[in-house]
Amino acid sequence: MEPTKAKVQVPQIEASQNGPYLVQNLENLKNSKGEQIQTKPMVALCRCGGSANKPFCDGTHAKIGFSGEKITDGANDKRDNYVGKKITIHDNRGICAHQGLCTNGLPTVFRMKTEPWIDPDGAETQAIVDTVRQCPSGALSYSIDGVEHRDQDREPMIVVSKDGPYHVTGAIELRDQSRGEGASSEHYTLCRCGGSKNKPFCDGTHWGIKFKDDKN
Repeated sequence: MEPTKAKVQVPQIEASQNGPYLVQNLENLKNSKGEQIQTKPMVALCRCGGSANKPFCDGTHAKIGFSGEKITDGANDKRDNYVGKKITIHDNRGICAHQGLCTNGLPTVFRMKTEPWIDPDGAETQAIVDTVRQCPSGALSYSIDGVEHRDQDREPMIVVSKDGPYHVTGAIELRDQSRGEGASSEHYTLCRCGGSKNKPFCDGTHWGIKFKDDKN
């Protein structure tokens, strides 16, 4: 008789109503320095921005009347395609976390204050691929020869970014949440400053309100 195989515990996230992210079965949680943060089978991660024990919830959301409601009208939730000679870049501004990795990393392609803001012929194809693959929110993807490349094969992990959102990778299930057009399920960013209009996803509000987390 063959031994019974242990059931694999799949990581998953639930954005509780007006409360923290309830994260189950996550082994890999890191801060922005790459340091491992100890986890348990169930952890509660702050998403109101006010916890004194970030990234963990300390109950502050109840004291400040935090609302987890999505208030965006969804007008920007549409995917635009920028067709080049060798590569097509897909972009959904409605789910961008505005981390700046594209505009800072490859400004000849991802151009600030220029229309159209993406020039798919502005750099070598591999440089564009490398930059798009760094997009934490899933707003960017690309197609080559008619084949879209959207997801990556990575281990489940959450990184607490510096003064910004949670970077989620590895196809961690996000329960009961609708996603934007063309959005990745392998990687996405979750608001932790409490101010996003597109909760639970980050919309870059942390920049405007100067959200700080000196600990992580």
